[in-house]
Amino acid sequence: MEDLTSHLHDVRGAGCTASSLSDDVLLSQFADGDAQAARVLTDRLGPLCYSVALRMLGNRAEAEDVTQEAMMRLWQMAPDWVPGQAKVSTWLYRVTLNLCVDIRRRKAPGRLSDIPEPEDGKASVAERLQDEARVDALQLALAQLPERQRQAVVLRHIEELPNPEIAGIMGISVEAVESLTARGKRSLTAILAGRREELGYDDDG
Repeated sequence: MEDLTSHLHDVRGAGCTASSLSDDVLLSQFADGDAQAARVLTDRLGPLCYSVALRMLGNRAEAEDVTQEAMMRLWQMAPDWVPGQAKVSTWLYRVTLNLCVDIRRRKAPGRLSDIPEPEDGKASVAERLQDEARVDALQLALAQLPERQRQAVVLRHIEELPNPEIAGIMGISVEAVESLTARGKRSLTAILAGRREELGYDDDG
């Protein structure tokens, strides 16, 4: 299903001087008591946490809780951070995924709810309804993937991270990331295949 990758991309979520600084520098400044550095890092990294958590959990409230906890852990480890040992975002993605795994293990599997709506643009009502159906179908399909496949697919095709960074986040080799991503995408294609016409993919050209 050629439309799958493009749709995965579509659902992917969005002091002047301080804003231009690297995550490493900002985290170091926060550790030294700079509140502005914390605000810039929160604005920069918070949405990344939330986007991943929402795709992993399918629930806005839980995604917000995970984001808050992940950022809190970032602030707690700031004094011990060694610049250059890893990307701050890589560390934060790993923490976010682990928190999501903990939540998914604690609750029984059930129907996902509170699916995020597509951005309100100039699309017609019919197009918006179809977009909502696609997002809903994708979220439900993601929920059926094995945990590691789901992580790899979310990080690669929704967050659009490069395979080497995903390998660092997941603690596996690049080859393993490629394998998980390929298997996950094949599984998603199979799951969604029966709904191709219903979701309007045949009309996309």
